Amino acid sequence: MKTFVWWALLTGLISLQGDIEVIKWPTLEEYINKKQGKVKVINFWATWCKPCMEELPYFEQIHRDYKDKNVEVLLVSLDQASMTDKVKASLRKNNITAKVVLLDEVDFNKWINAVDTTWSGSIPATLVISKNNTTKAFYEKQFTQQQLEELIHSLKP
Repeated sequence: MKTFVWWALLTGLISLQGDIEVIKWPTLEEYINKKQGKVKVINFWATWCKPCMEELPYFEQIHRDYKDKNVEVLLVSLDQASMTDKVKASLRKNNITAKVVLLDEVDFNKWINAVDTTWSGSIPATLVISKNNTTKAFYEKQFTQQQLEELIHSLKP
């Protein structure tokens, strides 16, 4: 019985920081366009991108500080689907609890312009969507903690 409880506890802890849903573009597009009454902060990143990894803790802090204030953070990994274990390890190492999905699309050119027509395709990149989905702002840059905080405060979530 103790073994089962320990296993269940361990599995639960891993799932808090390790479950990654592998999705295709139509699923992400639906999420982007769905009205949820929350500010959506969608960050595009990858484990091989140093600036992405440097700013990841800032998005986690926004997730923790604002999850009860109508702000939702979604971290979209652009790593290859075969790298799921590496992505999970990176999330555990950085104590990331925000929702993470892995976008499994080989041809980025098919969906990058749908996210924002100004996006060159480089990362890190962040899409911020207002509560009522009427305003979208796109940033193709690395954020500092202060810049990200100021952005969230300017939205008045």
